[in-house]
Amino acid sequence: MTEITVAALQLGFSNDIADNIAKVSAGVREAAGRGAQVILPPELFEGEYFCRVEDEGLFATAKPVTEHASVLAMQALAAELNVTIPTSFFEDDGPHYYNSLAMIGPDGAVQGVYRKSHIPDGPGYEEKFYFRPGNTGFKVWSGAGTTLGVGVCWDQWYPETARAMMLMGAQVLFYPTAIGSEPHDEGLDTARLWRRAMVGHAVSNVVPVVAANRIGNEHGQIFYGTSFITDERGDILAELGRDEEGVIIATLDLDRVKRHRAAFGFFRDRRPELYGRLVQDI
Repeated sequence: MTEITVAALQLGFSNDIADNIAKVSAGVREAAGRGAQVILPPELFEGEYFCRVEDEGLFATAKPVTEHASVLAMQALAAELNVTIPTSFFEDDGPHYYNSLAMIGPDGAVQGVYRKSHIPDGPGYEEKFYFRPGNTGFKVWSGAGTTLGVGVCWDQWYPETARAMMLMGAQVLFYPTAIGSEPHDEGLDTARLWRRAMVGHAVSNVVPVVAANRIGNEHGQIFYGTSFITDERGDILAELGRDEEGVIIATLDLDRVKRHRAAFGFFRDRRPELYGRLVQDI
């Protein structure tokens, strides 16, 4: 039997990067102490979710992957604890800026960088002001004896993201997130939609999904947490509420997942020759 133990962290953040790194580090240590091999912090945990406003001064907080404090701290921690940490950060790449993720392996090395493919643009989520659309394509990574797929926040709403990573060999999907209230519509609560979208990926790809969100009130924008881990049938294995800080952990039987995926036949019965419309512009 091939098992993997995964964890998601749910935390609130301030604009004190040292304090945020310390909080994430404490969560990583707790998860590792409970046996987690892959530990997922939320999106852009270096500070508050700055994309709620357009402020050119905030570009100064971006750093290259080799210099970013969040990445460097997680590299040291991964090597110390022998764990894998997908680490979201604001990347400075010359004249270009990205919402990026460094995949940090248990030796502390950055296995590579994924740049968020889908960039939202709307009230409270003004990401197109800061980030170029990613130019890395979707990526999967070797880790904990299997293959890991990671999308970042808005990527998680797209079935194409999940399916592409599955076709690349992913056995578990991870989504670091920063999502909460919608300033343009106080009556819109997307928490249940957010979960349903990813549970749908789990079911239609027969794959476990790990999602890590932040919590807290950041200048009136309320982040709703509800981080979770689901198995390959969409059943919730572990979850947190809207206001809880904490760590959730689950152990996944990947041999069982593989059997279930084969039995459902979704990948056997695919008809790629019929899907050309999916890659055409509207």
